Amino acid sequence: MMSDVARTTGVRATVRDVAAETGLSIATVSRVLNGQANVAPHTRDLVLQAVARHGDRAPRRRGEAPGGSIYVRCPYVLTDYFGLIVSSIAETIELHGRQLVLGAGEALQRKPVLAGLSERPDIAGAILILPPELPEELVRLRDQQFPFVVIDPRTTPPKDVVTVSAAHFAGSRRLMTHLVELGHRRIGIISGPPEWLANDARLAGYTAPLAEAGVLPTPELLRSVPEPNTEQGYRAACELLDLAQRPTALVAFNDKMAVGALQAAAERGLRVPEDLSVAGFDDIEISRATRPMLTTVRQPLEEMGRMAVALLMRILERHTLEALHVSLGTELIIRGSTGPALPRP
Repeated sequence: MMSDVARTTGVRATVRDVAAETGLSIATVSRVLNGQANVAPHTRDLVLQAVARHGDRAPRRRGEAPGGSIYVRCPYVLTDYFGLIVSSIAETIELHGRQLVLGAGEALQRKPVLAGLSERPDIAGAILILPPELPEELVRLRDQQFPFVVIDPRTTPPKDVVTVSAAHFAGSRRLMTHLVELGHRRIGIISGPPEWLANDARLAGYTAPLAEAGVLPTPELLRSVPEPNTEQGYRAACELLDLAQRPTALVAFNDKMAVGALQAAAERGLRVPEDLSVAGFDDIEISRATRPMLTTVRQPLEEMGRMAVALLMRILERHTLEALHVSLGTELIIRGSTGPALPRP
């Protein structure tokens, strides 16, 4: 059992205390806390349950420091989308008196970063933006008792992993409802990478209002892209607009892809919104630079960054989190790129 000193005085328990309570060796407990793979699942669960029971007196994992820096990982170039998130994270971290260690850029997608985080004594916790790692790697980091928060998880988050995202389903549903109310029924959807969690939620939101209007989704009007950028949006829009019966509206996974759709429409002499309505998602700066300006769904990007820092600080202070998956509200922004559907011949 746990030592009387640790139990009565609040002194932090040691690895030796956890080993004594579980009947395991100190080496085995250390392997679990450091996330090493050569541990049986039931043994790992036994140690983690003991650690959870000790709460504030649990042994501090290697690399955890009360005043350490916060590592922020963004496996993309800091454009107007990711830049807004990272900037708000940096400002909020500074308010908490912490330092930010930034890892950004697409080259980071192929670099094994998570495995070494718990080994760094200067890092107290991390914020991971759209992490490309498999869920198993996030589970391993969680089992190391390393504090981290995920912004906009790429896949379904593992149990007990804290996440912050936007209400993708609600936002896309409201956008599609807007188009249906304008009389659109033949609507082309340019979706993002099929394996992304946000893409699944947005597709579900798009198809719900159409189904309510009696329109069944058809593969002919759906295009998926490997990367949600302007070039991919342009290519997908070209395919949709060259159909024998072209759509009366296009909705894109994000604003950049919607800009590509506007380019494809202009090349074909289509007026927006008279001949074709176009809508995006995110409400980044480029959505207000087009002519006409884009109808889109505003994501609270800066608030997502602030919320992630707030949750991480609560974890570092060993507070109990009741809400592990926070979804922030979105807002439909109606501008000039959407209008009534043309009457059918």
